[in-house]
Amino acid sequence: MTEQALWTRARLGSGGPPLDLLTANFRRHTYAPHAHDEYTIGVCVGGSEVIDYRGGHIRTGPGTIVVLDPGEMHTGGPGNATDGYAYRALYAEPSLLADGTLGGLPHFREPLLDDPELAAALRRAHTRLSTCPDPLEAESVLPWLLTALARRHSTARSASDEIPGAAAIARTVRDRLADELTDPPSLALLAADLGLSRYQLLRAFRTTMGIPPYAWLAQHRVSRARTLLAAGLRPAEVAGLVGFADQAHLTRWFRRVLGATPAAYRNSVQDAR
Repeated sequence: MTEQALWTRARLGSGGPPLDLLTANFRRHTYAPHAHDEYTIGVCVGGSEVIDYRGGHIRTGPGTIVVLDPGEMHTGGPGNATDGYAYRALYAEPSLLADGTLGGLPHFREPLLDDPELAAALRRAHTRLSTCPDPLEAESVLPWLLTALARRHSTARSASDEIPGAAAIARTVRDRLADELTDPPSLALLAADLGLSRYQLLRAFRTTMGIPPYAWLAQHRVSRARTLLAAGLRPAEVAGLVGFADQAHLTRWFRRVLGATPAAYRNSVQDAR
């Protein structure tokens, strides 16, 4: 295991606040005592780390989640002399964990959490956003997961999940995303326009559509791309016209939705003319 710390910055929506992601792989590195203004949320993916925290010691293992409250002093280092430790972490502004809860900022009495389902979801989101930090995807996925974390494991109480007019809210959001295909508004802006919290908007959309906003928009972009490819445009041209970051981004989603690359689809429909 090499000594490596890779930082990525995602944005929560177009023009939204940043959220830092860390991919860490260490054999010997030991952190000096320090604290963060944000919640530190990490998932151990290999080896074992020992963290000094609140006068005691936390020992991580693969699949465990660690949550450190803002302002809490801590250190971290290898759990033994041979294995090193690897983890994926994100640093979440406190309000992100309070969006779907009541009673002030969530407090985590137990920093070490055993929740395999949530650990896997956090790791998947971290991997996706570290390689392709799409602002709408970050805003669709991370607040949802962080609310789940706070509800399951903190002292905060859950806010009501009943959203009056959820179907109408979802249709409004869907139409705005479709109309502003290449530069979609942030969910925070849409939520404010509708008098909702971002979590309420996400819940209304997911309940009605069955998928989060970024996934709906990606599929809508694929449908638009399909029409343009059939008209003879090249994939590199189409990617920008429908709002994907680049051709690789278009290709990933095109294959996920239609099972073929944009170039293969274009060639097939052109040959059939």
